[in-house]
Amino acid sequence: MNYRKKPLEEIPEENTAIWACTNDGCNGWMRDNFAFEHAPSCRLCDSPMVRSTKMLPLLLNSNGDLKSLKKGISIT
Repeated sequence: MNYRKKPLEEIPEENTAIWACTNDGCNGWMRDNFAFEHAPSCRLCDSPMVRSTKMLPLLLNSNGDLKSLKKGISIT
């Protein structure tokens, strides 16, 4: 029996806007289009985050702009 590996497809990458943690001991980051706040804090260590870019696989967010969503539940 001879099993042959199929060649893997090349995943397209692009330079993506992210938020990176400012704490030197933390590797936390998140994509900007998945952040709920305009200036988020790190979910791992609660440190402030700064804008940066990173080469990441292309990923589409079908939810639109998450920063414009209202927070909490409105009771009417």
